[in-house]
Amino acid sequence: MVCYDREFPESARALMLGGAEIIFTPNSCHLDRDRTGQLRARAFENMTGIAMANYAAPDPLRVDDPGTCNGHSVAFSGIYCDEQGRALDHELVEADASEGVVLATFDLDALRDYRKRQTWGDAYRKPRTYGALVANAPAAIFIRPDSRR
Repeated sequence: MVCYDREFPESARALMLGGAEIIFTPNSCHLDRDRTGQLRARAFENMTGIAMANYAAPDPLRVDDPGTCNGHSVAFSGIYCDEQGRALDHELVEADASEGVVLATFDLDALRDYRKRQTWGDAYRKPRTYGALVANAPAAIFIRPDSRR
């Protein structure tokens, strides 16, 4: 899933429906809590691991500049809660702004077991009720002449 695709929930959903267990995302932008929150949500709602690699900050003095990359590569396990239903922090790793290699370990056996007992992902979806999501007609407020539909 490329960086722009992560802005839309349908991209991760399509990958999950295609059998993805872990989604890898190369990224090139300034990351903040909202953008990493998107990935956390995609991992949660699809019960998939997600790992995103972002460019390091080119200038340590500009890490807060929204116009530049700022590192913060991140990975989420996709396992939101334990067998008793207690919430877990499913963030596996978040890098800082500097250049480097950061590793995340995904436990696929645990993810597969989790998918068997939880309700998210594809277990109880009702696709017939989501017709508007697949219609190629944008809501009036989003109609733009530069749209690339």
